[in-house]
Amino acid sequence: MQALTAPKPVLRFKSELFEWEKDIVTNAYEELKWRGLVYDHTESVPDVLAKEKISVYNGFDPTADSLHIGNLVPLMVMARLQRFGHTPILLAGGGTGMVGDPSGRSSERNLLTIEEIEANLVTVKQQLASVLDFEVKSNPAVMVNNADWLSKLNLLAFLRDTGKHFTVNYMLGKDSVKSRIQREDGISYTEFSYMLLQAYDYLHLHDTLGCTMQTGGSDQWGNIVAGVELIRRVRNQKVHAMVFPAHHPGGWQQIRQNGRRHQRLAGPQTHLALPLLPVLVQQR
Repeated sequence: MQALTAPKPVLRFKSELFEWEKDIVTNAYEELKWRGLVYDHTESVPDVLAKEKISVYNGFDPTADSLHIGNLVPLMVMARLQRFGHTPILLAGGGTGMVGDPSGRSSERNLLTIEEIEANLVTVKQQLASVLDFEVKSNPAVMVNNADWLSKLNLLAFLRDTGKHFTVNYMLGKDSVKSRIQREDGISYTEFSYMLLQAYDYLHLHDTLGCTMQTGGSDQWGNIVAGVELIRRVRNQKVHAMVFPAHHPGGWQQIRQNGRRHQRLAGPQTHLALPLLPVLVQQR
């Protein structure tokens, strides 16, 4: 695979869906902002992405044997960050996948066995390698599995060292939890604890791989800033967060939530790719 270089697009594109112009961009933040892929971020993100080369992580829970169309935007965000010299860390949620993320869900997830998760990870990594460069010398993509450290956690130590930094009031205020509590079925303690596990993931990657930014969909904002807060409290370090829109005009949220079983990245239907044209065009 050829060495990665930052894109230098001068784009003129018109269709029934889009009409836009673009000049040469100089950093990853400008590129992502122009494409409408920045929904929110912590304060210093524009300067950090413009002036530094950092490690950025995005998580993917292996809940099926294929990534789905809802994973395409975060994958392309990571690919563009890599082309601008940043190092993408792909976190496969082998551990958190056994718990289940309540974000964007109206009911409990079906919990998978260890064997099912491990089988899913094999195919997911193959798909990730088709988008990101794991071989380039300067900033190769890295894939990790949080089961490697979460499965070794001591419950009492975790509650003492991580849980004590979060009040129940803080956790109840997050949208992913609040929306579930208001429903008749509520939320189990298992999924309620997901936020703490994801925050611990960020701390672990910060300590072991120097990761200073986490990305994800806007429905992950509460989980992501929990990690930012945990690192501030226990390491006295400032790290960053950036999220892209979880909702997309033209039914993007419906595609994310309802199309998982059928719209696999192995063979997505063409009409579902139309809302993604601003992300996909000009990949050089």
